[in-house]
Amino acid sequence: MAFWFYRGLRRGIATTRYPKTVDAWAAALPSPPAFQSARLTVELVDRLVGVCPGGALARERRELVVDIGRCTGCGRCLEIGGGAVKPSGEFQLATPDRAALVKSVPIGRQEDGHVGRG
Repeated sequence: MAFWFYRGLRRGIATTRYPKTVDAWAAALPSPPAFQSARLTVELVDRLVGVCPGGALARERRELVVDIGRCTGCGRCLEIGGGAVKPSGEFQLATPDRAALVKSVPIGRQEDGHVGRG
C-alpha cells in the first residue's frame, strides 16, 4: 500500500485501465436477479421480499421494486423464485446515478392479458 501511495505522490494520480475483455471466471460471480414479470404473483413477491436480507426487494401495489444497489447476490430469491427469477449475469453495475439502480417490475398479467400495472 505504501508503494502506491508514494508512487502517486511522485507521479500524480496513478490508475490502471479498465479491461477490454472480461475474464472467463467472471461468469461464475454472483449477480443480481432478473425477474420475469408474467410469472410473478403478489404472493410470490411477498415471499421474495421476506427472504431478502439486504432489503433490495419491496412491493408497491402491483409492482416489485428492485434496488440493485442493496442486492448482495445471496441467491435466496433464486432459490424460492422458481421460473420467475433467474441470475441476470450482470456484474458491472457502476453508475453515477443512484436512481438508475432501482427498477420496477410489474407483477403478473392484467385481466386483458397484457403485462402491466393492475
